[in-house]
Amino acid sequence: MIILCLFFSKNLTTLESNVCYLYDYTKMKNTISNKNKLGAGIYTIPDISRILGFPKSKVSRYINLYWDDKNCKHLFQDTYSWSVSNNTKAVNFYVLIELFTFINLQERGFSPQKIFKTRNQIIKDLKIQYPFAFAGILTDGKKIWCDYMDSVVETNGSKQINFSQIIYDFAQRIDFNSESKIAERFYPNGKDKSVVIDPHHQFGMPIIKGTNINTEILYSMYTSGEPIKNISILYDLTRKEVDDAINYYKLKVA
Repeated sequence: MIILCLFFSKNLTTLESNVCYLYDYTKMKNTISNKNKLGAGIYTIPDISRILGFPKSKVSRYINLYWDDKNCKHLFQDTYSWSVSNNTKAVNFYVLIELFTFINLQERGFSPQKIFKTRNQIIKDLKIQYPFAFAGILTDGKKIWCDYMDSVVETNGSKQINFSQIIYDFAQRIDFNSESKIAERFYPNGKDKSVVIDPHHQFGMPIIKGTNINTEILYSMYTSGEPIKNISILYDLTRKEVDDAINYYKLKVA
């Protein structure tokens, strides 16, 4: 057993400046940890498409091509997804966040091949099974991204961009566990909105922050003609919370 310490800044006076974990450095685990563990969320391809606003065909292709076949089986002799019914695949919350990271990088012009070349190398080197859902990579990992930047950024001068800032900007929609540093909540429309994805509530479906109220129920009532004021009173919510739930689905439809 070797202790692997990841230092993310020169200032080591605070706990946030470094993260130290124990890894069995002699071998990689053969199975994916917390794959379908209770409290890790259950997300089918249609769920992911609705939450991230990404076409189902692309979600399916990326999970099959990058998280399962090429990437996962090569590294772990396992898959990140599992079958829930009628050959329907599901993944956990950490893969959802990794997909969110992947989509954001791709939308900024980075090719899927380069992104996953970087991800695979981080997995091999740092022994992290969900690197794109890890705070040390997404928020504090400036040194990490500098080390791996050649794998993902074109060498035609675009390396001058502030790559770590790109990562940091979209990571602001994620809450990370203070101890494990793994993602634990996701705010699809930003933290100033009331809708949150929390794998510990409603199997990870969108809810109103601080409650166990499924936002889809609120939207369904609204589309059925129920006044927002009545919905607010019935569920003891503020007008803003109901509006945020309705707007979340309106944005997905638009």
